[in-house]
Amino acid sequence: MALLPILRFPDVRLKKVAAPVSNIDESIRKLVADMAETMYEAPGIGLAATQVDVHKQVVVIDISEEKNDLRVFINPRLENHDGSQTGEEGCLSVPGIYDKVERAERVTVHYLDLDGKPQSLAADGLLAVCIQHELDHLNGMVFVDHLSQLKQARIKNKLAKQARVTA
Repeated sequence: MALLPILRFPDVRLKKVAAPVSNIDESIRKLVADMAETMYEAPGIGLAATQVDVHKQVVVIDISEEKNDLRVFINPRLENHDGSQTGEEGCLSVPGIYDKVERAERVTVHYLDLDGKPQSLAADGLLAVCIQHELDHLNGMVFVDHLSQLKQARIKNKLAKQARVTA
């Protein structure tokens, strides 16, 4: 396994829409393992392949306290969503930035597992938020795209200033 570099907002590669995975082979299994290691090390609770500059529909999520409940979603599709919840979100691609985002309270996601078998999962609460957040990445969106233009500009300026300080 290897740690992968995480793209940082406003990198234009984060806007690229991910392509479906046509064949779940060893390269996809290695990608999943590397993404999981990267997510845990960051540390985070979710990571989309887009964030590591691989534009395939692959997501890893683990919201457990013990970090022992890795979920893998290949070619995920949201089917049902209802209710509404607003909560503070952050993102490994937008380090140190948190803001409130409105999401569906409950979702159903259909996807393939690592064996290529179709699965369906009904989720609510934090897991529902995380699924929606990561699927946004596969569609070329980051959570700040849900914020006002003014907030987006402030975030870009703050991150640019941070990059100059660390360079």
